[in-house]
Amino acid sequence: MKHIENNSSKIQLQIDEIKQLRAEYDAKEVQSCTFCKDPSKPIPGMTLQESVNLDALTKYLKHLEDKYAEVEQLISKKYVPAQRKADLEEEMIVVLERRDLAENLNKELQFRHQGLQIISQALTLWIKSDMSRSFQDIVEQIRKTKDFHDEQGIVEEILEDDPGKAKEAELLLYYVERFNELISLGEYEKAVYFAVNSPRRILQNIGTMNKFKAVGKIRGKPFPLLLFFEAIFSISHAFRHPVDAELTLEGIKCGLSEKRLDLVINWVTQERLTFSEEAGDVIFDYGEQDTYNKSKCLALAQIIYSECGLHKKALLCLCKQGQIHGAMEYIQQFKDFTSDDLMQLIKLCPHIELIQCLTKEWNGKPPSLSFGLALLYLFSVDMKKVGIKLLQEINKGGKDAIEHLMINDPFCSLEKWQEVANICLQNGFDKLSNDIMSVLRSQAGVTEISEEDDTVNLMQHVFW
Repeated sequence: MKHIENNSSKIQLQIDEIKQLRAEYDAKEVQSCTFCKDPSKPIPGMTLQESVNLDALTKYLKHLEDKYAEVEQLISKKYVPAQRKADLEEEMIVVLERRDLAENLNKELQFRHQGLQIISQALTLWIKSDMSRSFQDIVEQIRKTKDFHDEQGIVEEILEDDPGKAKEAELLLYYVERFNELISLGEYEKAVYFAVNSPRRILQNIGTMNKFKAVGKIRGKPFPLLLFFEAIFSISHAFRHPVDAELTLEGIKCGLSEKRLDLVINWVTQERLTFSEEAGDVIFDYGEQDTYNKSKCLALAQIIYSECGLHKKALLCLCKQGQIHGAMEYIQQFKDFTSDDLMQLIKLCPHIELIQCLTKEWNGKPPSLSFGLALLYLFSVDMKKVGIKLLQEINKGGKDAIEHLMINDPFCSLEKWQEVANICLQNGFDKLSNDIMSVLRSQAGVTEISEEDDTVNLMQHVFW
């Protein structure tokens, strides 16, 4: 073992000596190859005299330094590292991506710009038309008829150097787009909020109503259409113009169809709506079907009819509510009721008290209607029962009552009173018939002519 170790040590020493010799040899080789300039030789490009002149040497040194800098600059421009090339390629990819994003954004902005132009012009037309048409209808009309390729002309025509209009149009477009998005997502309550708070009430129209109506009812959730009407009616007092007549009518129909008469009462009495004859008719007809709430419906219909100047229908509502004295005051207030109007009134509302009030003096003023003509009218329109009740009431007063009626009735002729007497006789009121004939005979110049007397010439006094 020791023998092996000794041999190994000798070999290691020999290796170290060889390495040392090799290092010395390499050092000598390098020294022999090193360039050593002989200072005794002339400098290239300079004469011997210039090579010993300090100023000339300084100038030449400056020339060499400039030349060196120029060469370095050329090398840096003409030759670049491979890594620099890779970096430039990555930068180019990033720049191209930015360009693509900018182009897409530009297209989107151009599209929105055209949309804003449509909204801006539609808003101008909508305001000029007193908001009588649906804003969405005007937008669709402009989209179909207007050419938006001439951007410069559109901008000058619509925006007119007014940035406020552009901002407002952008806001309008946002509300319309957001509303449509909420409808498509089924967020109907949020859509109602957007419609109610839309600027210039652009979403408070029939087009919006139709979208909610198309949704229908959703189990377990409030009816979107009813929510829409509740919202727009509740804030109607905050606007200069009330809710238009068409929306008012549709809202009342919706409320009644959902049996929410309480809402309709609040809308009609508290909010700013635009009433119409159709709205009054809807409530009136609903009262005819819902007898429990008939009086409330008649009162609401009366309010609407009065606001619309429909005095005949308002008077009918008063009479059907049993407010006969109120109806008489209404007739005295509005003196444009004709005899035909009052005849139609007693046909639609055949109350004995009403007929009696119409055929008697009221607050010192003459009767509004002839008793005799009213009675004949009732029998002519197949309302015999009402006529008989009226005769019964008159019969209770005796001869003095019928005489007072006949004397104060300037509209019914003697011939008509004779027809009344015949009707009384035919229906078993013999005494009343005799009283009428007695009053007729007592009138000066009145002679009863028998139907059997053919010898009497009615015109003989003309030729005598």
